[in-house]
Amino acid sequence: MDLRLRDRTYIVTGASGGLGFATAQALVDEGARLVISSRDEASISRAAATLGTSRVVGIATDNADPEGAERLVATAVAKWGSLHGALISVGGPTPGTAMDTTEDDWRNAFDSVFLGGLRIARAVARSGEEGTSIAFVLSSSVKSPIGGLAISNGLRPGLAMVAKTLADELGPSGTRVNGLLPGRISTDRLKQLDGKTGNPEEARRQAEKLIPLRRYGTPEEFGQVAAFVLSPVASYLTGAMIPVDGGALRTL
Repeated sequence: MDLRLRDRTYIVTGASGGLGFATAQALVDEGARLVISSRDEASISRAAATLGTSRVVGIATDNADPEGAERLVATAVAKWGSLHGALISVGGPTPGTAMDTTEDDWRNAFDSVFLGGLRIARAVARSGEEGTSIAFVLSSSVKSPIGGLAISNGLRPGLAMVAKTLADELGPSGTRVNGLLPGRISTDRLKQLDGKTGNPEEARRQAEKLIPLRRYGTPEEFGQVAAFVLSPVASYLTGAMIPVDGGALRTL
């Protein structure tokens, strides 16, 4: 299927690796132009070089930076004259329980995951062309809590409702807003979480037993879904929370 992404411009945050990079790769493969970002300058420069095209610009900025959103949008418009959407992805919040995570852990995550995500979505919506598409990378914790990830369990569902609210508010202008709910996708972040159990191989085997497809997903599988959701082909899809989890969620 032609996703009709050629010469359309997107911002992808958290793009130095994992789900963000996989989405950037899928978009580039379909002919899109990108501004990609992450907090570390060396990492995002390396990601841009790996994508291997002049259609990608890498910027080092933290989603929590109050000026970062406008900088990303301004770069896209200055470089290519238009903006058509964004994948808003951040690294996972500090692991821990509701009892042992600190207030600073919660504040830092709120600034990056919640407020930073909202700020980028607003900036993209204000500057995007007709048919702009915004997708938040959330988590299966939107629908069901994950043990040991209390901060994610607390923030992701709220951001999902913000995404649905934005879909209501921006729909009349033709802008679409959706959420993606990755399950157990084989990223460095998930490897770290499995490693904290002391036996990552056994943790993976036990987790895979609870997934109908009986395996972890790949970042590439997530990226392909994200590219579709961002594309004009998904023009009647908005306000949706879309699991990419191999069927692991048991909720409707």
